[in-house]
Amino acid sequence: MNIPTRILQALLVACFVLPLAACNKEEATQKVEAAPVPAPTSDDITQWRAYVSDVVRRNMGAIANQPYVYLLPGESDGDFAGNYERLAEKAHLDVARGIISGNMLAYASPASAKMADIVIAAFKDVPPETMTGVRVVFIGDAADNERVKAAVSPAGVTYVFVEAK
Repeated sequence: MNIPTRILQALLVACFVLPLAACNKEEATQKVEAAPVPAPTSDDITQWRAYVSDVVRRNMGAIANQPYVYLLPGESDGDFAGNYERLAEKAHLDVARGIISGNMLAYASPASAKMADIVIAAFKDVPPETMTGVRVVFIGDAADNERVKAAVSPAGVTYVFVEAK
């Protein structure tokens, strides 16, 4: 008598739990993705941070690790030369140290050509096919896309270009 009672209890619980689980699944699939953050039209670093954060999030794909994000302020910044040198050194050291599969490097700046120079210099000495499984996202002007792509592709990365427009 005890076994049929337990079976009946299990069936009753299932009758109540399954519809709730289905409701939660429907709610999860109905989430609406937020509209993309528009590209800044000025050198305002706060707007650029929000924009780059949104672009990086949208390009993560299967990347689960915290991305390496390099954001160079615009040339109107008071210490542009100093920021450029520090960021160039950091980018070079990070890449020289080695980036393993499953990571993302994201580069962005209102001074797109200068950021392209940083990326090219950072990847100059990377041996071919040593960064397979790494995603590199360059956020900048279309005019800089091909030269950045040519610099990073030999390393075996997955290259993504996002035009900041």
